[in-house]
Amino acid sequence: MPRPIDNRTRRAAKPGRGEGGVFTAFGLAAEAEPIAPGLYVVATPIGNLADVSFRALATLAAADAVLAEDTRVTRHLLAHYGIATPLVSYHEHSGEGVRERMLARVREGQALALVSDAGTPLVSDPGYKLVQEAIAEGLTVVPIPGPSAILSALVVSGLPSDRFFFEGFLPAKSGARRARLEALAGIPGTLLLFESPHRLPEMLADAAAVLGPRPAVMARELTKMFETVRRGTLETLAQEFAEAGPPKGEIVVLIGEASSESRREEAESGLDAALARALASHSIKDAAALVAAETGLPKREVYARALVLAKGS
Repeated sequence: MPRPIDNRTRRAAKPGRGEGGVFTAFGLAAEAEPIAPGLYVVATPIGNLADVSFRALATLAAADAVLAEDTRVTRHLLAHYGIATPLVSYHEHSGEGVRERMLARVREGQALALVSDAGTPLVSDPGYKLVQEAIAEGLTVVPIPGPSAILSALVVSGLPSDRFFFEGFLPAKSGARRARLEALAGIPGTLLLFESPHRLPEMLADAAAVLGPRPAVMARELTKMFETVRRGTLETLAQEFAEAGPPKGEIVVLIGEASSESRREEAESGLDAALARALASHSIKDAAALVAAETGLPKREVYARALVLAKGS
């Protein structure tokens, strides 16, 4: 646990390896306990600097270096809390050589803190390969939990939170985006997406076209001054942003699960399409057998539907 210290005796320089470090919170200086060698994955605020945990501050202060996606962003956080730990640039373009140098420092007995620009590292941020290789070498990897845009958006969305799926960013082009949305249509839970502001109107329009009238939420600039949460359906949100234009800031889009009626209609539509293709070149009995094998549906149910389609054609 951090130990309060007298500001008059506070060390101005970063202490040596394993000696802990200092930080300032609520106007008071505190000394962090030394931490063991390893890679510490540290969550940082997504906007409001007050959301950082004491454990995160102590870890950042005690580490031998902070690996940051953008050192300019992280320098602001460290300066705000009086932390003098050296910064090292580590981003999505960092190659194998950079990772090896970081792992070598851990092998030598150092403690490194990995942060992203905001929120929890590795969630649509660099760091996965570094963590993966550290684990493969048997090095210690420690989570320091904290803010997350995904969970923050989920808990204020009003959509079911018992089951959810995080997709990240959809493809930038409409055709690929619609294809991916079709693949995600059957996800049995709330769907969470990141999106760039300038693509939001088009993405919502594609989602409405592919997924239909599902409930949806747009959460923008969470924990910041202009925090905004818009709730509605995919269609109403698409219309709203088509008229208003792209918003500004960091955006999370949440899409509710299809209703049981919609899922049934989609299943029936898919079954009819499969049977229509099979009936074009097979008897009713053979077509039903083929489709039942493909879909896993009961043969009797598929055969009954095949009879209906055959009579209607």
